[in-house]
Amino acid sequence: MQLGFVSAILPDLSLEQVLQFAQQEQFDCVELMCWPPGRADRRYAGVTHIDVTDFSQAQADDVNALCEKYQVQISALGYYPNILSANTEEAELAKSHLQRVIRAAQLLGLSRVNTFIGADHRLPPEENFQRFRQVWPDLVKFAEDHQVRLGIENCPMLFTLDEWPAGKNLAYSPRIWRQMFEEIPSANFGLNYDPSHMIWQMMDYIEPIYEFKDRIFHTHAKDMKIDRRKLNEGGILSLGWSVPKLPGLGEVDWGRWISALTDIGYQGPVCIEVEDRSFEHSLQARKLSLRISRNVLRPLIG
Repeated sequence: MQLGFVSAILPDLSLEQVLQFAQQEQFDCVELMCWPPGRADRRYAGVTHIDVTDFSQAQADDVNALCEKYQVQISALGYYPNILSANTEEAELAKSHLQRVIRAAQLLGLSRVNTFIGADHRLPPEENFQRFRQVWPDLVKFAEDHQVRLGIENCPMLFTLDEWPAGKNLAYSPRIWRQMFEEIPSANFGLNYDPSHMIWQMMDYIEPIYEFKDRIFHTHAKDMKIDRRKLNEGGILSLGWSVPKLPGLGEVDWGRWISALTDIGYQGPVCIEVEDRSFEHSLQARKLSLRISRNVLRPLIG
């Protein structure tokens, strides 16, 4: 396994600065964000460490030269929009840009792109699945044609009342994953697995590793703390009682999680994803968050 981090937490650094930091702190890899340049519409979105808008082989060669210079690999390219948005223009722009990210991955010689399925949060899962059937087979075929595997992160994207009741990412549970992989059995279609999203849904985050062992292409290491006071006050239908934390500061048993990954022979990236508000107030604090997370996980990975 390779220990890395998601570059979204360092939006104020250039690509070279991100790679330099990764080398200095002895990370093996980085998942690089590839949002379209412009303003972010939510936290941790809108970060562009590789602009794939008009990406060329010459640009890819320059990126790979930087990776060689700092001896840091790219674990995957990351872009997490809502491809099934009810807003047709938003959905089409997201789909087109994801295709650009896939093309860029091929030019870079990479095999992984991470993203969301998306969802119309106003619709029940069954109706969102019908929309999935209309959109995603062609996207997976596009990835196949470019020798790229798509890793779908399992976050429900349900954080505010605006995203109630279904969230903005359909692929949040094992039942839905089974349906997706039955519908699209492609070997290029899998998961970017994050245990924290299972914690706040009150789900087992270990057992799916064994069932979906052939579908786990990439992993995120983020922890989740359950605020029992808020949960007891508002119940599970309320919001705000699940709190993203650094690895080691929440409910995930990282020894069990890494142990299960070794059981299935997983040899891919484990990328720290920082969304802990306690470490957001400065660049120094965000760098510190990555060091703390590294110190928790490195003894387990080697």
